[in-house]
Amino acid sequence: MIEQACQEMEARGIKVKRTSSLWETEPMYVLDQDRFVNGACEVETELEALPLLDQLQDIEKSMGRKKLIDKGPRNIDLDVLLYGDEKVDHERLTVPHIGIPEREFVLRPLAELIPTKAIYASKPWKLVQDFLNDLPPSSDPLSTLTPISSTVQSLNALKADRKTQVMAILNITPDSFSDGGVHTPDSLRDSVLTFIRGGATMIDIGGQSSSPGTPDISADEEISRVLPAIELIRSLPEAQDVAISVDTYRAPVAEAAAQAGADIINDISAGQLDPNMLSTMARLGKTVCLMHMRGNPGTMSKLNDYPEGLIPTIAKELLERVAEAEAAGIRKWRIILDPGLGFAKVGEQNLHILRHFDELRNWPGLQGFPWLLGSSRKSFIGKVTGVPKPMDRIFGTATTVAAAVQGGADIVRVHDVVEMGQVVKMADAIWRY
Repeated sequence: MIEQACQEMEARGIKVKRTSSLWETEPMYVLDQDRFVNGACEVETELEALPLLDQLQDIEKSMGRKKLIDKGPRNIDLDVLLYGDEKVDHERLTVPHIGIPEREFVLRPLAELIPTKAIYASKPWKLVQDFLNDLPPSSDPLSTLTPISSTVQSLNALKADRKTQVMAILNITPDSFSDGGVHTPDSLRDSVLTFIRGGATMIDIGGQSSSPGTPDISADEEISRVLPAIELIRSLPEAQDVAISVDTYRAPVAEAAAQAGADIINDISAGQLDPNMLSTMARLGKTVCLMHMRGNPGTMSKLNDYPEGLIPTIAKELLERVAEAEAAGIRKWRIILDPGLGFAKVGEQNLHILRHFDELRNWPGLQGFPWLLGSSRKSFIGKVTGVPKPMDRIFGTATTVAAAVQGGADIVRVHDVVEMGQVVKMADAIWRY
């Protein structure tokens, strides 16, 4: 409903420039109703405040809102919180909105967008962030909400007791570094069912290997590999609650996969390897995963110098990727982040990320995003454990998965789903309560 309302605003010439995260809260005032989802957006419009309100209320009406009980259940509620620096005192509209100071579900999204803006001209020294800091601690802390699909549970990156999602790797490639050629058309159904029985809640389908030295294939060939797997999963009753992710950095592949039923676009380049990728993601409206990488799979291993510090640099470069995504029209609440273990990081650098992952998650501007970590079978594990074959690195991978859960990962991307499903259950029992 919120995304539909944003589309309706755009269609009426009210340009949505930036959005906050979505925040899930218990209802206020009328308590006997479902939980609420709240967000704020910055818009650009030529409308004055009251004509803007008219348009917003007409959007509510067109979306079927019926106001039966004041502050009671409703499918959509659009308010004007601020209108530049103007003050409006009209029987139909008060700006700044009268409820801002007392409502955490308003102040949190506002603080993401304009933390250093004064709300009231009479108190220019008191900023949005100050009003948020003045609120008493909530008995049930608010969490961001990242939607996946109508049949898959949303991610709540700030809930202490959230369950870690297990993303199974399904490479439909002959040349992936550890499972190339394993998943054939004949074995695909059994592989998918094994993943689901092992606890996978997401399946990440890849048709182009990102291993260094692997030759590029055409977008058409990548699509021909990926689409049959998506169609198979969508045909299985057992997979109706499983999210499908497509692992691609090509816009045509992302589009074809989304049309076939993919829920997530997982781009290792965060839109850097295809100039059309970010705009395509925005138009498709799917949840996206933006990974930190430098260069391309062929050059990334040489681009691992971080003179200003690994965590600060990853944070800075991911903030740039997020800003580019938002500028292209991707909603903030549709973004998952990935620090990119093994991508432009070598050896000890990957261990450093795992040790300091909570610092990265809490970096200013990155708080509240859900995070995906993909350490499975990677070479840095082999270097530490002395295990040369990627398929034999199960125990080393298990340790990195436990570390990822402790550090706050929302999704772990793994090859050995049955084993890592057990690791995640145990790690969740220890750290997610």
